[in-house]
Amino acid sequence: MFYTIDILGTIAFAISGVLVAFSKRMDPFGILIIAFVTAVGGGTLRDVLIGETPVTWMKNMTYVYVILASTIFAVLFRRKLDYLRTSLLLFDTIGIGLYTIVGVEKGLNAELHPIICIALGTMSACFGGVIRDILCNEIPVIFRKEIYATACIIGGLSYFILRKFPLDYNVVFIISGIVVIVIRLLAVRFKISLPSLYNDNETFN
Repeated sequence: MFYTIDILGTIAFAISGVLVAFSKRMDPFGILIIAFVTAVGGGTLRDVLIGETPVTWMKNMTYVYVILASTIFAVLFRRKLDYLRTSLLLFDTIGIGLYTIVGVEKGLNAELHPIICIALGTMSACFGGVIRDILCNEIPVIFRKEIYATACIIGGLSYFILRKFPLDYNVVFIISGIVVIVIRLLAVRFKISLPSLYNDNETFN
């Protein structure tokens, strides 16, 4: 289940990277690079922080093949992925939901404190998107008012709460990932965001 979730998260993030790259009218090489860094950026940071090197995608070529296949799929069927913003939101949200739990589990395997595990899961989920947005000249979603990293944190907390109950680990994985996805989608649907520290007419020199 752990490996399957990791692969599904890689697919979701790779497709979200392709959609952003297309919106910026990048060439095929640029599209592939954005898909790649989106898919493995957060996981690479996670592995480096816990001292797991070479990082996962370097030791297992399946990840590279999955990213290539996902990129080709998204390019070929981009016209089927109607409403670019909606598609991007969906795949990005699935990606953060899956990668949050993978990051938390990696932290547990490294015998880290639960708080650090949640932070590691949040970084795993968010930093591929951060790199993607920076390369595409966008303000990363995590740095805006949107409920993004907050959803990952709540999902991580849910994971540890659910572990207290006599549930199969696969069920805990799935429910925790769904928590992240549902919170993110509800926040976008009902325009729920974190409070702003700035007034609309406030200016800075």
